[in-house]
Amino acid sequence: MASSTSSLAPAAALLERLGLRVTQTDAADDHHQAVPPTTMPSLPLPGLLPLRCAVQHYEWGRRGADSLVARLAGEGDGGEGRPCAELWMGTHPAAPSSLAPDVSLRDWVARNPAALGRDVTARWGGDLPFLFKVLSVAKALSIQAHPDRDLAAALHALRPATYRDDNHKPEMAVAVTEFHALCGFAATPELKEVLRTVPEVQELVGKEESRKLLGVKEQDGGIGVRSYLKSAFTKLMTASDEAVSKAIANLKTRLNSESKARSLTKKEQLVLSLEKQYPGDVGVLAAFFLNFVKLNPGEALYVSANEPHAYLSGECIECMATSDNVVRAGLTPKYRDVQTLCSMLTYNQAFPEILQGMPVQPYVTRYTPSTDEFEVDRYLLPPGKSVTMSPVPGPSIFIVMTGEGEIQAGFMTDSAKAKEGDVFFVPAHTKVKLYTSSPRSMQLYRAGVNSSFLS
Repeated sequence: MASSTSSLAPAAALLERLGLRVTQTDAADDHHQAVPPTTMPSLPLPGLLPLRCAVQHYEWGRRGADSLVARLAGEGDGGEGRPCAELWMGTHPAAPSSLAPDVSLRDWVARNPAALGRDVTARWGGDLPFLFKVLSVAKALSIQAHPDRDLAAALHALRPATYRDDNHKPEMAVAVTEFHALCGFAATPELKEVLRTVPEVQELVGKEESRKLLGVKEQDGGIGVRSYLKSAFTKLMTASDEAVSKAIANLKTRLNSESKARSLTKKEQLVLSLEKQYPGDVGVLAAFFLNFVKLNPGEALYVSANEPHAYLSGECIECMATSDNVVRAGLTPKYRDVQTLCSMLTYNQAFPEILQGMPVQPYVTRYTPSTDEFEVDRYLLPPGKSVTMSPVPGPSIFIVMTGEGEIQAGFMTDSAKAKEGDVFFVPAHTKVKLYTSSPRSMQLYRAGVNSSFLS
C-alpha cells in the first residue's frame, strides 16, 4: 500500500481548490494499514455477543441520574460528577466496544468477516461501516460540519493529528426526548430580516456584504444567493475576537432591554441562552444564520456532508458512518478550523426534512437515510408481546433503552436476559426474537447496514 505521503498531492490539490493553504507541517506520515483479508471461519458464529461500550465524558454532557447515557452505562452518579455525554457502540478506534477486557469488537470482526456478511465485507473491508451512539446533551455542541469522502481523505492526509480518519460522516439523530438543534442555513427572507433587525450581525458582516444579500431577488436562483451567503457568513465567522465580544455585549444589552417591552423571538431567546453557555463566542451570532429545529420523541434528523449544524439540548440515538471527523468553528473550546468550515459548506438553504420513520412490522419503526452505511430501527414492545427480526445479510447492534425481557438469536436454544443498558452485537444472517417479560413496555433500538444496500 502506498504511504500517505504519496496521497499528499491530490489531497493538497483538493484543499487548495477550497482556498485552504497547505503548509509542510500539515503533511504527516500516516501509518494506517488496511485490515488484511482473512479466511472465513469454519465454525458457526455465535448468535449473540454482549458488548461492553465506552462512555465519552465531554463537557457538554448531562450529569448523574439526569443523563440517559449514565443510566444506560451504569454510571448513575455521573462517574463521580463527570458529565456523561455519549455512549459509543461499534468499532471506531477512538472508543471501540469490547467482548471481553482483552477482545475488542474491532479485532473480532476483522478475524470473523462472515459476521459482517459477504456484501458488507466486499464494500467496507473487515470493519463495521456504522457507529452507533446515545447522546445526552446538556449544553450546545459546536457549530460544525462533517467532510465528504474526498475532503475527509485530504484532511486526514495533511492533518492526521486533527482529522484522525479518512472517512466521511453522514449522521442521523433519532430523538428519545424533545431534542433541539441548529441545522442548515435559513431561507433568504429570514436572513434578510436578520440583517435588517440585528445591527450587531450587520456590523460584523459589513455594509457591502449585507447590501448584496439584502438585494437578492427570489427569482435570481440559488447560485447567486449561495455566493453572497458564503461571503457574508465567512465575514462573520472570521471577525476579530475583540469585534465579536463587543457585538455580543451590545446584543445582550439590547435584547435584555427590549424584553421589558416585547416578547423576544425564539431565536433571540436561543442566542441569549447560548451566550450564557459560551460567552463571547462567535457561534452565538452564527445561530442567526441557521435553522432552529425541534424534534419530538420518535422524530429523526439526517445530516449529510458539508452541512452546518449544532445539537443544542435533549437526548437522542445517533448513527453515522464509522468516523470521528468534525470541522468546528464556534460554540466550543476545542480546535477551530474556521477557514476549512467556511470553504466546505454547500450553502444550500432548505429547512431539513424531519423523518418520521416507516413501520416495517408491528412494534417496529425504521429510519432509512440516503446513505448505504446505516439505518436505525426502533422497537416498542408492549407487555407480553414478542417480535422477530428475520435474518439479514449484514451485522446489527441492539441496545435496550427501557424495560426488560429476553432475546433469542441464531441457533441459541435458550434465550438471554435483556435489560436496560444491555448492548448486543448480532452477526449477519442471524434470526433474532425479542420478548417482554415485565409489566413495562420494552424499548430497543437497532443499528444495521441500510436495507437498500443489502437488498
